[in-house]
Amino acid sequence: MTEQNQSRTKAGKITYWIATVWLALGMTSTGIVQLMRMEEEVQMMDHLGYPIYFLTIIGVWKLLGAITILIPKFLLLKEWAYAGFVFAMTGAIISHIAISDGLMDLFGPTLLLVLTGISWYFRPTNRRLIPINTK
Repeated sequence: MTEQNQSRTKAGKITYWIATVWLALGMTSTGIVQLMRMEEEVQMMDHLGYPIYFLTIIGVWKLLGAITILIPKFLLLKEWAYAGFVFAMTGAIISHIAISDGLMDLFGPTLLLVLTGISWYFRPTNRRLIPINTK
């Protein structure tokens, strides 16, 4: 492996871990407040027009997804976790846009969506369902 490829690999691993840790922290913290049914979360669900029990569903999914992307192995489950994060965050973004919420309401889900994409893209070969060719 050339020095340049080693440097890229190291930078990719650092990028992966920074994005993945921030993603896991974001999903864990929002999942917990949703499971706790904090008043702000209840008000947001009502504002968006979703039933309150939806907080429990997405809170559990976020916690399980955060655990899944951090632990080794379970590669197919990791793909599902990443896909679930994309579905949840794009759903949140579209929901806010549909009711004409401001840009600040889009910041959180957009940030988590971007972190999901970065984490997924830079994940190491041993965390991929189908390893990429790194020639």
